[in-house]
Amino acid sequence: MKETREAGRRRRHERVRKKVQGNAERGRMTVFRSHLHIYAQIVDDTAGKTLVSASSLKLQASPAADGVSRRIAQAKAVGKELAMRAKEKGIEKVAFDRSGYRYHGRVAALAQGAREAGLQF
Repeated sequence: MKETREAGRRRRHERVRKKVQGNAERGRMTVFRSHLHIYAQIVDDTAGKTLVSASSLKLQASPAADGVSRRIAQAKAVGKELAMRAKEKGIEKVAFDRSGYRYHGRVAALAQGAREAGLQF
């Protein structure tokens, strides 16, 4: 039986979620990627709450830098915004959950932006 890309991603995500847990001291930073936008949030799994969130929907359009696409620049800006909001709430360290996506392109740019803004993972 042929497996779709989305089904494979969900299967990988479930496998990773068995090992990665977020708590009040070290939240789980999770990523969701749609065709046009990227979303990220820091979750406390023990309390079942979202602590901080950011998305490219609310940010102004990021101009493309030299040799970088607009969506990758947008993802990096979302990572920086998420890290700034997390620092305001006193969150310094997170566990990165890439949600079954490859650590490549927009997901890697989001992580790089968060690291540049001072989030540790």
